[in-house]
Amino acid sequence: MVKKSLSAFILLVCIFSCKKETSKTSEGKIQKDTVSKTETKEDLFKPVDTVCSSKNKTEDYIAALQWYQQKAEKEIARNSPGQNDKLYEDYIKIREKYTACLSENLSKVLDEYVNYYDSESNRYKFPENIKELSTQLKKGGLEFTEVGEGYTEIWSFPEHYFSLFKDKVTPDYNSYIGQLSKESKGLYSADAGLVISWKELGERTVFWENFIKKYPESPLISRVKEMYGNYLYDYLFGMDNTPTHEHSDGTIYDENREEFNRIIRKYPNSDVAKKSKELMSLFDAKVPEEEIHKRIHIEREY
Repeated sequence: MVKKSLSAFILLVCIFSCKKETSKTSEGKIQKDTVSKTETKEDLFKPVDTVCSSKNKTEDYIAALQWYQQKAEKEIARNSPGQNDKLYEDYIKIREKYTACLSENLSKVLDEYVNYYDSESNRYKFPENIKELSTQLKKGGLEFTEVGEGYTEIWSFPEHYFSLFKDKVTPDYNSYIGQLSKESKGLYSADAGLVISWKELGERTVFWENFIKKYPESPLISRVKEMYGNYLYDYLFGMDNTPTHEHSDGTIYDENREEFNRIIRKYPNSDVAKKSKELMSLFDAKVPEEEIHKRIHIEREY
């Protein structure tokens, strides 16, 4: 009788254990299937093509921008600095293409944007649809930006790229992206005139000169040299509506002379300082402006 009871007890234990294992297996399978379905759902999303189409809506492009940002963030985390240099170049191209498509689709809005400015209150008064568009753009790290002469464009937030790639790229790229982030916080020029101060322009010019000296083998060097040349030209000669000198007699304006002397004192060994000193000497000697341009030998590339 005892043997029969013991056998029955063992049988019940076995049955219970089997059911428990089956339950765990089923539960694990359900969880695995759920994760698989979630991943599949995420993988199914495909961003719209970078070839612009009027069929695509604003939200389609914003969704694509968000998708590529999330993709970039994941890749940045596991990449080497050198790999992230390349990723930065690819990522910025993608964003520029989508931004161009948004600009094309919203061309009417961009054309009319300046009309929402109310001169009496000295501020913009936007209708609800423009406010909604602005909110959508922010989700993609974009914003409406006035660029002068009644034009408005769509730009990335100044800090967008640096917030992603800071300290995750090689030193030259880190310096480059960080400086562009600072310089993008406001307009450089508008209506054929300089918007930033002469002092800020001088500091920017010296920064890029030092970059060229510090990273002569950088893949960025050609574009940095072009940017440096443009800044140096504007610093020395000014722009159409903000010249550094009087065209009629070659007299250098007091504020520019003061700025040139400041640069010479602060960065005496820089090429910017040397060019500033040369420029003042030439103008003071009443050398014709055309001849001064030839001797200074700097051309603006834009």
